[in-house]
Amino acid sequence: MKKYITSLSVLLFIGYQVFSQIAPDKYFIQFTDKNNSPYSVNHPEDFLTARAIARRQSHHIPIVENDIPVNQSYVQKVASYGVQILTHSRWMNGISIYTKDTAAIDSIENLSFVKRTLIFKSGLHTKSPFFKNEKVGVAAPEGEKSALAAKKSYGAALTQIKQINGVSLHDKGYRGQGMVIAILDAGYADVPGQPLFDSLRDEGRLLGTKDFVLPGGNVYAFHYHGRMVLSCMAADDPGTMIGTAPKASYWLLRTEDAPTENVIEEYNWVSGVEFADSVGADVINSSLGYIGFDDSSVSHSYADMDGKTCVSTLGAEIAAGKGILVVNSAGNEGQSNTFPWISAPADGDSVLTIGAVDASGFRASFSSVGPTYDGRIKPTVMAMGQGTAVASASGVTFGSGTSFSSPVMAGMSACLWQAHPTATNMQIIEALKETASMHSRPDTLMGWGIPDFSKADSLLQVWTEVPSFLNNVMLNIYPNPFHSSFQFNLNGIQKGVDIQILDLNGRIVYRKKYGQGSVPHSIRLYGLDHLSPGIYLLKVSSGENNYFGKVVKE
Repeated sequence: MKKYITSLSVLLFIGYQVFSQIAPDKYFIQFTDKNNSPYSVNHPEDFLTARAIARRQSHHIPIVENDIPVNQSYVQKVASYGVQILTHSRWMNGISIYTKDTAAIDSIENLSFVKRTLIFKSGLHTKSPFFKNEKVGVAAPEGEKSALAAKKSYGAALTQIKQINGVSLHDKGYRGQGMVIAILDAGYADVPGQPLFDSLRDEGRLLGTKDFVLPGGNVYAFHYHGRMVLSCMAADDPGTMIGTAPKASYWLLRTEDAPTENVIEEYNWVSGVEFADSVGADVINSSLGYIGFDDSSVSHSYADMDGKTCVSTLGAEIAAGKGILVVNSAGNEGQSNTFPWISAPADGDSVLTIGAVDASGFRASFSSVGPTYDGRIKPTVMAMGQGTAVASASGVTFGSGTSFSSPVMAGMSACLWQAHPTATNMQIIEALKETASMHSRPDTLMGWGIPDFSKADSLLQVWTEVPSFLNNVMLNIYPNPFHSSFQFNLNGIQKGVDIQILDLNGRIVYRKKYGQGSVPHSIRLYGLDHLSPGIYLLKVSSGENNYFGKVVKE
């Protein structure tokens, strides 16, 4: 079985009971439209929280039709055939249901507003399978015990945070305050009583839970994996373990049915991400990946890892388009002879895909590799995923898997974003890439390497700073500082443009023009190696309008 929750398998029976040996038939019903909806893009407060609307407004993201919920009258009509409604998907415009009544399915398929029906087959299981290559309870990495003996406040998590130079952000007071992180996982057993999460509960930063596998279910009744993932970010017990975002707020979402692997879980994943969007999450951590299924006839091929095929990848890309930072494990198939590559939704172009390294910064052999099928470099960056400190039922243990490198990176990224609230999710990703250990020579084993969050912090200060002599900086420029090229967006300018780079003495050192009708949405300026290191002014003129930005040559 190629599915995994992306940490390595626990070699013990976890006592997770399957509800029945053969799961009931499940279907996805996709609708043709959202006609006659009581909702309107002009009144998003009816279906999005104020925080979700604010995220869109702050990044100039419009409310569009896929934000509108599915047509409730269509849902009610489908339900009238005696089927159980499981989840809704406004982005995919449909619902997942379960029924054993094939006649009901035949009737539903003939409804005028039904576009198509997908059948999710379920396999036969007698006990929970262990997750692919997952290992928990492994020995602490070299040097960890001496760090613990030194009684550093980070405790067991010291190495994984120091490795990405995250202590400096925490020392500045950025520990995730005001940021909302949603976790998609298989369950969160023991979280209510785990001492590492006392402050999370006591301070009201555990915002809520939702089960997309069993609607209305208790996410704490299923599996331990989400607890370990959560601890990499939210643990807050000085001297024992502190996570990368110990003061952030969290939503705990269950989208994964651990004992099985069916296509419906990708749809659960999308529904979970949609929910995270609607409640205003800033960051999503997903330590999940999809390659193979119990019914191998619907398993993904390498060709599907092109960033635009898998359902979960499509959902991840939409979420990124809504301004969310989507962080996903690369996977644990790096040693596979048949499929060593990253899985969906880690293949998404706008997804921050995280591979695993050990305490010394060497790539963990199990960490899945790139490129994507269409040739893009993946993973994006790396974090400690071998010998990572994670929460046990009542204390701290160590685990290995990209399941853990992902939340280490997600939590610290939330702190970085807290420090630079005007940055976009894509600027956060670019800053991490630009300051990572392999930024000048990225490859398909480790991507851009291990980020340096102190350097990323300094970089974003330049990117997001508004110069005092410019009242209106309209250009979104990245990377900035740059080496030999940089890119910026023109946001719909069509009249033709005159692009100039000026030094601080006002001299034009670079110039390029586009005629009317030939202006691309995004422009990248190349061949800037000849410029001396320093600060320059980018000026873009279009008609009577001038747009400015500050750029820094390294």
